[in-house]
This record gives sequence, C-alpha cells and structure tokens, in this order.
Amino acid sequence: MTRHRKVLNMAERRGDILIVDDKPDNLRALSALLTEKQYKVRSVISGHLALMVAQEAQPDLILLDIMMPDMNGYDVCQQLKLREETAEIPIIFLSALDTPIDKVRAFKAGGIDFITKPFHAEEVIIRVDTQLKLKQAKQSLQSMNAELEQRVRKRTAQLENEISERRKVQEELLHQALHDTLTGLPNRALLMKRLKMVLDDAKDHQDSQFAVFFLDCDRFKLVNDSLGHSVGDRLLIAISRRLEACLPPGSMIARLGGDEFIILLENISSPDSAIATAKSIQQDMKIPFQLENHEFSTSVSIGIVIGHSGYEEPEHILRDADATMYEAKEAGKSCYCIFDPKMHQLALNRFSLEAELRQALKNDEFTIHLQPIIDLNINGLCGFEALIRWQHPKSGLIKPGAFMPLAEESEIVELIDFWVLKRVCQLIASWMSRQLLQIPLKISINFSARHFPKADFVQRLDDLLMQYGVDGRHLSVEITEHGLMRQAEDAIRILEQLRDRGISISVDDFGTGYSSLSYLHRFPINTLKIDRHFIHNLEAQPQNAAIVRAIIALADSLDISTIAEGVETLAERDYLTMLGNQFAQGYLFARPMDVEATEVFLLEAQPTYTK
Repeated sequence: MTRHRKVLNMAERRGDILIVDDKPDNLRALSALLTEKQYKVRSVISGHLALMVAQEAQPDLILLDIMMPDMNGYDVCQQLKLREETAEIPIIFLSALDTPIDKVRAFKAGGIDFITKPFHAEEVIIRVDTQLKLKQAKQSLQSMNAELEQRVRKRTAQLENEISERRKVQEELLHQALHDTLTGLPNRALLMKRLKMVLDDAKDHQDSQFAVFFLDCDRFKLVNDSLGHSVGDRLLIAISRRLEACLPPGSMIARLGGDEFIILLENISSPDSAIATAKSIQQDMKIPFQLENHEFSTSVSIGIVIGHSGYEEPEHILRDADATMYEAKEAGKSCYCIFDPKMHQLALNRFSLEAELRQALKNDEFTIHLQPIIDLNINGLCGFEALIRWQHPKSGLIKPGAFMPLAEESEIVELIDFWVLKRVCQLIASWMSRQLLQIPLKISINFSARHFPKADFVQRLDDLLMQYGVDGRHLSVEITEHGLMRQAEDAIRILEQLRDRGISISVDDFGTGYSSLSYLHRFPINTLKIDRHFIHNLEAQPQNAAIVRAIIALADSLDISTIAEGVETLAERDYLTMLGNQFAQGYLFARPMDVEATEVFLLEAQPTYTK
C-alpha cells in the first residue's frame, strides 16, 4: 500500500531531482532550469553530501557530475548502486568528458544516460522527463503485478486483459530503453547487444565479415549555434531518415547522441562493399536538406572498422571506429577512413599524454619563456610574448607544439592558460617591485577560445590581477583567428570586458584562418599578428609580400597595428618597415628566453640587431 501511494504522489508532481556538481554556476543554472519546469530540486556540491542526501531523501532522479575533487561521479554512482535504499534511483551523468571510453565507464558504473557539457536546456529537460517517465512506468508495472497477485482468485475473468495491458507496458518500456527518444533509432544499449551477437557469430563462422561505421556530421554545431537546438533536432531527424534510406537491407543504424551515428553492415562480401556504401552515403548527404524556409548542406566524416573474429568486446570496435572517424575529420570534411591498428596506438598515446599533462600541472613542471616584441620605428623593446614550456622529468624541455594541440581538445587548455596567466602576473609584480619595468611594457598571453562561454572567466582573471596588483595595461591577450570565429558572439562580449580593463587584444596567426572581414570590425582588436608563414624570405616572395601588404592595409583602415612573427633576417625586417609594419618578433631580435635571461635582456641598453 505504501508503494502504491508513492506512485500516486509521483504522478501528482513532476519529480524530485538531486543535482550533484562542485561548480556553483552549474548548480544554479540547472536548478533554475528544472525548477521552472515544476520539478522539486535539491543540489549539493560534493560526492559525500550526495550519498548522505540520497540516503535520507531518496530522490526520483540524480544528475551527477563526473569530475569532482573529493569523490568522482563514477565512485558516487557505484556506492549508490550498492545500497539497497538508493540502488534503483536512476542516475544521469553530466560531464565535459565526451570520449567513448568515458561514456562506457559511466554506463558500467550504473548510469542510465549521459549528457555532455556544456549542456543544452532542451536536451536536459527531454532526458530528465524520459527517465522519470520510465521510472514511473516501472513503478506502475510493479504495482499492477502486486494487484494481480491479490485479485487473481476473485477476478479470473479479467486476468487476460490485465496480462495484455502489462505486456503493452513492458513492450513500451523495452522500446524506450533501447531507442533514441529524438530520432526513434536504436540507441547505444541496443547497438551493443546487436554487436555482441555479430561478434559471437563471427567466432563461429571465421569466414564471415562485417563492418562498423562511426559517422559524425561536419559543421553541425553551426546549425545549433545560429538557428537554435529545435532546428538542429529537426535536422538530426531528417539526417536519420536519409541515412536509413542509404543502407542495404539487414543493416542497422543507431544514434549514440549529439550528431554521432553508428552503422552496422553484416555479412559483407569484402571491404570494397563497405567502401561503396560509405561513398554512397557521402554522395546522398551532399543533397541539401529542406526544413521550413531553410536549406541546409551538411556532410559526414566516417570511420570504418572491418570486423573480424579477433575482436573480443563491442566496446573495442566502437573505440577503433571512433579513432578512425577523427582521422577522417583531420583528412578533411566529407571523408572516410579505414581503421589501421596504428590508430589505436595513437589513441593510447594521446590518452597517456593527457594524463601526463594533468600530472604536470599538479607537479608544477611547466615554465615560461619570453620572446621580445620590437618596435621597428624606434628599434626598441615594447613587450614580450609568454610561451609555455614543459620541463618533463624524463624528456627534458618540451615545446608547446608537442602537447598544446592535445590540450586544446579538452578542458586541460583552460587550466594551462590560467597557469600561464598566474605566472605572468607574478613576474610583472616582481619586475615592478624591482623597478625593471622602465618602459610601458606589455606581456602577451595566448588564450583558448574555450574560455569564452564560461561565466566565471573574467572574474577569475580579475581575481589574479587583484591578487598580484597587476594593471591590465601590462597585459595583451592573443586569440587565434579560428577561435574568434568559432565563438564570435561570446568572443565579442568577453573581449569588450578585457578591453575595459586596459588589456590589449591580438589576433594570432592572422591570414591562416577563415574569418569574415564583415565580422572583423566588430571585435575590439588592437593588433593583428601576421603569421610567420608569410614572413619567411618575404622580399623574394611576391605572393607573400602582396598578402602582408594587404593585411597591413586592412589593419591601417581599422586603426589597429600589426606584429610580424618569425622575422629572421635584416632583409625581412627592412622589407616589413618599407611596407609600413611597425612591430615584429623573431630570431633576428632574440629567441624565446627563460626568465633569468629575459631580465638580463631588459637591463641591456640595445639589442644587437640594431647594429
């Protein structure tokens, strides 16, 4: 009777939700979103508090962050599943981690769904509502079974109808558990079951072959960013229907989440037949989609694994297909790539390097070198660019090109950027106290565009400036051209706040990206940094000279300055001066130096390049 009353109470309200996240901003955003939808919301900031609250209050659903300082989300989930009172509470993971390995680990820990940060409000509401409906349906089914057992002797005539109704509920539950709510396609759970059957069959029939495609829609994020997630959802449904139509009979297509799809081709005659299917898919995807008054063009990058009896687990196939898809993306949009075992080793190397980077931050293994920036008009120093180096305990000094591309793919780059900012603030404070700053010197810091959507970015920067007593006018922030355009609206908002603090803004590697000149004037930019590729042997390369001349003219028209990177010869310096470029950096003036060498450089009257 108590269980039946609990079912009624749940039907009267939308549900009791516990949010676990160590970031107060995330808690506030999720609480506000769910409270507005009439859910009862509790929130805690640690794994230990989550265990206590769940034990006492037993919420209907838990939204659980993974990366927390005291206890990670996987351990919290496992402990909840071990306790009788909390074992049946559904858990949805919320995390910025987005690799197949992270997601598989989440589901193995006991999670029933996975939402990638930054989350989208509509997706959160849909997934929360779906899981609560599943729980309600399960409780209704339990109640129905209990009533049937009590009434079976007295209500024999109604038994068949009640059993039929129970079967319908079970079938609906099974369908919901094994299919994507948006597209109706099979989900990960059903895909893994099917892959397991295919692997077992391959072990019994050594000559059988199958193929697994990992598809990712190119440039899909632009649709969500420009037209909203509702339009993006309709486009995903249209893509799903078209992909289904492309496949040969007996194939399976599943949606993993976001814009990622998996295709399983069974009993293929040869790898060539899988390649032919991939080419057919890419050809069909070139046809624009018509949705209401909009026309959308998209393409897919495809990673292909030719399956065989050597695979032991379905997860291993998805792992290899995912790695291969990224290789296809790097080769260019609308490409396919076939798995090579070397790709798995590369993925392991990337995973190992990421772990080393996190450990390096903990062990304070990073250092900065500084390269002078010279005012060509006066042959004098006007600033430095701070460049990170990794003092690896075994490999020695490692330049950023060996590790920063990987860091850019995850939140590690944000930690590294703030480490550099803190170190530069300490350095400026030290130089000011020792009266080494005799000129209006600026130190440039490279920042990733991943910071722009973060609500606390500017506050964290302000805190460091205040902590070390640093005037923003001593800082310059460098953002790549690609980063500006990828987060244009967020970039404008954040950069305007930095400008208000006296911080200069530079566009790094200008000329190598795809920025729109119609957007460029909207950014509060002080400087364009001309990529070193255009500077090398400038006086003998008419095409590069024309590009540099055009960039300088563009900067002049926008009343901003230019810095030429990679200047190595006097001829290049003189040619840049003739073109009207004012600032430069490169080996002609000085190589990047450690802090001690930089301080010596500051004390010298003139650098040797002026001779």
